[in-house]
Amino acid sequence: MKLLVVEDEPKTGDYVRQGLIEAGFIVDLVRDGADGLHLALTEAYDLLILDVMLPKLNGWQILGGIRKAGKDTPVLFLTARDEVDDRVHGLELGADDYLVKPFVFSELLARVRTLLRRGSKVKESEMLRAGDLELDLLRRRVTRAGRRIELTVKEFSLLELLMRRQGEVLPRSLIASQVWDMNFDSDTNVIDVAVRRLRAKIDDDFEQKLIHTARGMGYVLEAPTCS
Repeated sequence: MKLLVVEDEPKTGDYVRQGLIEAGFIVDLVRDGADGLHLALTEAYDLLILDVMLPKLNGWQILGGIRKAGKDTPVLFLTARDEVDDRVHGLELGADDYLVKPFVFSELLARVRTLLRRGSKVKESEMLRAGDLELDLLRRRVTRAGRRIELTVKEFSLLELLMRRQGEVLPRSLIASQVWDMNFDSDTNVIDVAVRRLRAKIDDDFEQKLIHTARGMGYVLEAPTCS
């Protein structure tokens, strides 16, 4: 699942992003409210984590902007503002949860997972499909032609990224930053090895191949079209 963190304090932002990536999420991090509102309105996120006091636009303005635009993306405020009035104000604007700094990451992660589980019915946006391949974001399950496929945390994140952007060639640098949170080193083959292992699980036992190499460019997941 894809999350957006809007946090201007570098140490806190990097800590939250890294922890969420290690928990298996795809995470974008921005440092000011204007960038946060732009991404929240133009990208598809499963959850927003917002600080309140931010440069350019505060967290309340971001929330007001996305609710005014009709987006119901869950929002968790992560802020040092611990007054009851602040919490009430955030919730009245349409926030789903409010966690005060300093915080323990395990509690943040539990609240994130709770918000993502709310609503027992699995929405279409929580199930990704490519041909006979299905990825259930909430249950973290992958099946192909009805057969369960076991993936590691990184393999799941890599497949989610490919499926969210199926049909689009993803360069190794983008995969490295989104899945491994690192700058791409052309001397390392970690991306190629990971894709090869994922292919062995997703494609090797099936006639139709879904993960393809775009030579010199990167990788793309593309389901065959019916003629």
